[in-house]
Amino acid sequence: MRFHAYFLYLRTMNRHVLVFLLISLLNSLAGYSQNRNNIWCFGDSSGINFGTVPNPVTFSSSVVSRGSCVSIADTNGDVQFYAHTRSGIGNGVTTLVFDSNHQVMPNGTNIKGEGWYNELLIIPDPGSNHEYFLFTKGTSTSPGFAYSKIDMNLNGGQGDVSQKNVFLNNIRNADCLTGIKHGNGHDWWVISKYSNVNIPNFNRFYVYLVTNNTVHPPIIQDLNNSGDFDLHQLVFNAVGTKLMQTTAAGLMQEIDFDRCTGLLSNAVVYFAEQLSPPYTRYYWSSAYSSDDSKLYLTTALYNVSFYDTTRLIQYDLNAIDIPASADTLLEEKYPTQIGAVKLAPDGKIYVTTYHYFGFPGYPYPDTSYNQYVTNLSVINYPDSVGASCDFQPYSFNLGGSRTYYGLPNNPNYDLGPLVGSGCDTITAISETHSEPAINLYVYHDSMWEIAFVNAKDLKGKYGTIAIYDLQGKLIFKNKIQIQKGMCTSDISTKSISKGIYVVNLLTDKEILNKKFLIE
Repeated sequence: MRFHAYFLYLRTMNRHVLVFLLISLLNSLAGYSQNRNNIWCFGDSSGINFGTVPNPVTFSSSVVSRGSCVSIADTNGDVQFYAHTRSGIGNGVTTLVFDSNHQVMPNGTNIKGEGWYNELLIIPDPGSNHEYFLFTKGTSTSPGFAYSKIDMNLNGGQGDVSQKNVFLNNIRNADCLTGIKHGNGHDWWVISKYSNVNIPNFNRFYVYLVTNNTVHPPIIQDLNNSGDFDLHQLVFNAVGTKLMQTTAAGLMQEIDFDRCTGLLSNAVVYFAEQLSPPYTRYYWSSAYSSDDSKLYLTTALYNVSFYDTTRLIQYDLNAIDIPASADTLLEEKYPTQIGAVKLAPDGKIYVTTYHYFGFPGYPYPDTSYNQYVTNLSVINYPDSVGASCDFQPYSFNLGGSRTYYGLPNNPNYDLGPLVGSGCDTITAISETHSEPAINLYVYHDSMWEIAFVNAKDLKGKYGTIAIYDLQGKLIFKNKIQIQKGMCTSDISTKSISKGIYVVNLLTDKEILNKKFLIE
C-alpha cells in the first residue's frame, strides 16, 4: 500500500510538471493559443476564470439559468461577453446578452431562446476581429433557429447587438447545438438537429458553413438511425473529427466528421435507441477527455414518473468492447441529480449537480444552499482509466454562487487547422459556396407579437423604417439608427391584424422592401 501510494504521488507530480511545461510551450507560441476558452459563466451567478493556471478562480456573473449559457474571452483571456436563457413559461423566456461589466448589452434582450439546455452558441465572425455570431434556437413553444450579431467596437468597446434574430429556419429544432472550426482553421461549421416527434428515424442534421459575415444555407444530412425529438446532445472530440451523439432515448453513437466538407459518415452505435418502455437509459451530457481516449457520460434511470437515479460513467474508447468498459464514478438519488460534464481549459472535466429544494424547482430559493449546488465535481486526470482518473466529488467551491444542470456550450475557439487534410492551407472558402446577398431580414414571432427587422450592407447613414399593408396603408413608421451599414429593430405587432405586410426600409441612398406574415 505504501509503495502504491508513493507511485501515485510520483505520477501526480509528473503530470503537474508536464502540464506546466505544455502550458509554458503553448504560451510561448505567439498567436497560437488565443485564450478565448478561459471564461465560464453559468448557473446561479457562477463564473470561473481558467487563466490562472493551475488554480482557476471564481467570480460572480449575471447568469441565472438552469441550462443554456455561453461565454467567450478576449485574446488576453478576460471576459468579453456572455449570454444565457431565462427559464420561464411562454413569453417569460428570452435570451440575454451581457458585457464584461456584467450589464445587459444594448439590444441584448428579446433574443430567441426557450430556457432549455444547449440552445446557444457563440462563433467569431471569420471576416472580423471584433464581430461575433450568437446562434440561438427554439424547440417547443417557439420553434426556429436564428443568429444575432455582436459588434465589440460599439458602445465604447463594451459591445452592442447590431443585428438580432436573423432566422435560418422556422422549424422545430432539437435542444442541441455545437460548432467546430473548418479544416482551414479560419471558417466554422455550426451543427444543429431537427426535431419532429411525429416522424421517426430521420436523425436529421443541419450543418451550416460560416464564412466572412455569412451563414450559408445548410447541408442537410439524414443518418436514418434514430428518432428526431427534442433532447439530444452533440459533442466533438479534441481534434474535431468525431462527433458523439447522445439522446434522452438512450442512443449513444460516434460519427465521423469531415472538417473540410462538413459531411457526417460512418456512425458507430454503442447503444441503440430504446423504442419502447421500460426506458433504462436517459443520456444527458457527455465529454471527451483531452486525448480522446475516454468518454464521460451522465445518465438517468426512469422510475414510474421521474428520473430517480443519476450516474456519472466513464467509457474507455480504446477498449475492445466499449459498452462493457462502463465504470460508474458517481451515483446520486433524487432530489439530487447529476447534470452536465465538460472538458475545461485546464485539462480537467467538471461536473454539475442540481438539487430540488421544492416547487417550482427553478430558480432556487435565496436561502437554499448545500454541497451539491455550491460545488462542482472534478475529474482531475480524465485521460486515465478507472480510479486513476482521480474523480473528486463536490471539490471545487463556487465561492458563494450555485450551479444548476448546465455548463457553457462553448466550442474550442483555439483549435487550429487540420494539418494534412488537404484544406488546411485554404485561407478563405471558395466563391462556389456563396449565395446572392440578401440585405433585409424580417421575422415575425407570433408568440411574442414582435416583428424583428434586421438589415446589413446598407449604403446610407440615416433612414426610416415603415410597415404597410397590401393596400398601401401606413401601419407603422419610425427612424432607424445605422451603424457600420447595419441596423436592427423590434416592432410590436400587438395592435396589428393578421395578414401580409410589407416592411419598407428607406435610407438616404436606397430603398429595401420585404413581405412578412402575421398569423
